[in-house]
Amino acid sequence: MASGWARDGAIQDQIDASVNDAVQYARSNLISGASAELCDECDEKIPQARRLALPGVRYCVACQAAIEGNGAGAKSFNRRGSKDSQLR
Repeated sequence: MASGWARDGAIQDQIDASVNDAVQYARSNLISGASAELCDECDEKIPQARRLALPGVRYCVACQAAIEGNGAGAKSFNRRGSKDSQLR
């Protein structure tokens, strides 16, 4: 596939880099270890069912939802992309 000034395989390299970044981000956010009995944020008791379902959990459901809602997640576009791919 002709893509202007890009070398052969550059598009696939870009896709692979995006996937690898997403996998590294997900792995860095895995929780492990002993679960907390009290939420680290609000000091409310974390239900036993949540602690059993998610080993290493540190937050209650409400605080976890607030933390995840702050936009601390993965970005929605590829910063490694060329100008052409970001302009489309």
